Amino acid sequence: MLTLLSMFYYICLRRRSRSGTRGEALTSRRAVESGQRAVLPVSVEVEQYAKEVLDFSSHYGSENSMSYTMWNLAGVPNVYPSSGDFTQTAVFRAYGKWWEQCASAPLPFRRTPDSFHSQDYIELGFEEPVYPTAVEVFETYYPGAIIQILACSHNPFSQNPPTDVRWEVLWSGGPTKALTPQARQFSPKIKHINFPTNLLRLEVNSSLLDYYTELDAVILRGVKERPMLALYKMPLIDISDLSDSEDELSDVGGAFKQGGDGKQQRTANGYFDKLPYELIQLILSHLTLPDLCRLAQSCKLLHQHCCDPLQYTQLSLQPYWARLSDASLGHLQSRCTLLQRLNLSWTGNRGALTLTGFSSFMKAHGLSLVCLELSCCHFLNEPCLEVISQSCPRLQELNLSSCDRLHPQAFTHISKLIHLRRLVLYRTKIEQTALLSILTFCLEMRHLNLGSCLRIEDYDVVASMLATRCRSLCSLDLWRCRNLTDRGLAELVAGCRMLEELDLGWCPTLQSSTGCFQQLARSVPRLRKLFLTANRTVCDSDIEELANCCPLLQHLDILGTRLISAVSLKKLLQACPRLVLLDVSFCSQIDTRVVQELSSLFPNVAIKKSFTQ
Repeated sequence: MLTLLSMFYYICLRRRSRSGTRGEALTSRRAVESGQRAVLPVSVEVEQYAKEVLDFSSHYGSENSMSYTMWNLAGVPNVYPSSGDFTQTAVFRAYGKWWEQCASAPLPFRRTPDSFHSQDYIELGFEEPVYPTAVEVFETYYPGAIIQILACSHNPFSQNPPTDVRWEVLWSGGPTKALTPQARQFSPKIKHINFPTNLLRLEVNSSLLDYYTELDAVILRGVKERPMLALYKMPLIDISDLSDSEDELSDVGGAFKQGGDGKQQRTANGYFDKLPYELIQLILSHLTLPDLCRLAQSCKLLHQHCCDPLQYTQLSLQPYWARLSDASLGHLQSRCTLLQRLNLSWTGNRGALTLTGFSSFMKAHGLSLVCLELSCCHFLNEPCLEVISQSCPRLQELNLSSCDRLHPQAFTHISKLIHLRRLVLYRTKIEQTALLSILTFCLEMRHLNLGSCLRIEDYDVVASMLATRCRSLCSLDLWRCRNLTDRGLAELVAGCRMLEELDLGWCPTLQSSTGCFQQLARSVPRLRKLFLTANRTVCDSDIEELANCCPLLQHLDILGTRLISAVSLKKLLQACPRLVLLDVSFCSQIDTRVVQELSSLFPNVAIKKSFTQ
């Protein structure tokens, strides 16, 4: 063993001597041994807050307001060092694991790397490109959601089109949960990069948090001139560097057996190729996509297995959004002849994917597709949706969440996908005419998300169409729709009695005095999730009707109502044994003492009560 290590050290020194003088090597060695860095003079550190919010995946607020929106993350802090629930902060749409447990949640993709945890993101532009030395995030409520910070080589304020866009991870970690919901200044130790940046991306995972995380501001610290470190960095030595001759490595890694003359003889693949084909396929199914592509280059046998179309019936490219390009899709195209589920969410932005590359892939493999995830894909345009409508006749699930740059006319092509069962249009510019056309032809619709779709003029008309054409509807998200009335809600629940999820959060035109919420409870007994967020008119009679008619209820959000008492909540908790989430934040009659009493009586229910201090 010592002999092998000595040989390895000798070869490393010999290779180093070819590229540098003996004096350089000795200087570098002394620097390493002393643990000191010889740093050349650098410029003064610059501190800057975010100038502009460039892109994000979701937010709690409305598109035409500033309350709880991502746009609050630009500029100096509004809240810090105060802690609590403040409208002037940036808040993402979801938290906890509740969303994953809903019927409307999509099935997870196989082969997603264990290291990929990101659920949401926000991209921030800063005034001056700098070499980052620190990033500080002001978290004012339930901190711990940030799991990754990235820097981009592209200047978002440049007039030139982006070329050779690079993303580098400055810091990453797993999902966490802070010990308290109090405010903090989060400043992890970041990696130094070799290009200046004024574009940062924060990725978050709120699955372990007990409530919505709130962010107030971000500081980017850095220097304008690149720091020059004279510390010698030992090069990474590959196994092939142990020999100067490729001939000597020709048998490395080969399997051997003992010959009749006592000498070792090389075989093809040892015992591996004697395994059943199906067993090898099962083993390879546990590899991530990059590992599968690397393994395909090792030998002909594994190349055959790694390129088998059965390995690519599901393909999630979202974890590789920073590297995906037209060339990547072209490389995978020959392997995806049996592709059924494709996730391209977050990919293709800043010119990484083009209409040509996307169309080529969809025309080749769209026929077998049943699920297509395209959340936050800003390369999409009307021709792209036209290609999808023509190439994917069997498509059942389509997610266009936060594709807010798609022209309203583009959505008319979706009506040709007559087998759609799940359609997510959150934060898009779809208009009423296109939506009614979709509902006219897509009669198999089960899950529809119209959250924050502000260009729909009359939600009562939409509700009436749903009640007539989509009677098997299971979930409907109308978060922040501004003009649904009691008449539209009555028609909806009368026609869609299979509803299990209904989000009516921040719908100000619904009034409890009309009896619409009691009629809702009586009409949809299979209800599992109901959000009546910020509707101040919800009262005890509504809660009691839910207790009487909806025993399967699991998630209820009545944040902001002033007319609910502890008596009706206790009755609800007794009648709905499956209830796991109850949000009573800012309910004026429900104080902390009541929440503590109910929590002790019903320990399996997460009763949420936010605070401001």
